[in-house]
Amino acid sequence: MTSLYDHAGGAEALRRFIDVFYSTLLEDPVLQPLFGKGSPTHVEALIAFDTEVFGGPDDFTRDWGGFQHIIDVHRGHRITEEQRQRFADLYLAAADTVGLPDDEPFRRALREHVDFGTEVAYQNSHAETDDQLHPLRTMPKWDWPQEK
Repeated sequence: MTSLYDHAGGAEALRRFIDVFYSTLLEDPVLQPLFGKGSPTHVEALIAFDTEVFGGPDDFTRDWGGFQHIIDVHRGHRITEEQRQRFADLYLAAADTVGLPDDEPFRRALREHVDFGTEVAYQNSHAETDDQLHPLRTMPKWDWPQEK
């Protein structure tokens, strides 16, 4: 079974994708309050996260602290539903812009990944106690049904 990482085009394709995505979210007025002028390490973290989730090397767990890092960086941001949706929309638009594969199984997996991820981030951003956090505590591994 081919991983999403390999089907997307591997490290080079994911770097192009996240570079384009990140530049659009920094310019977006809805997301500007969350991201400001950006972080010099955010692009690298996003690339490492998507790489690992999509079945590539586990650099995010090794170098960034794994899923606990995701929990920590979202807490207290109080993401709005509009921001959550805009993040997902820009993510999918960037996939079109850079020409990630557009076959339905891959795009469905990409949509499900970003929808789930933004829901987790939304919930964790509003959590005032650990009990209010989303129950996910480990790095997800996104799978997908491939056409035969």
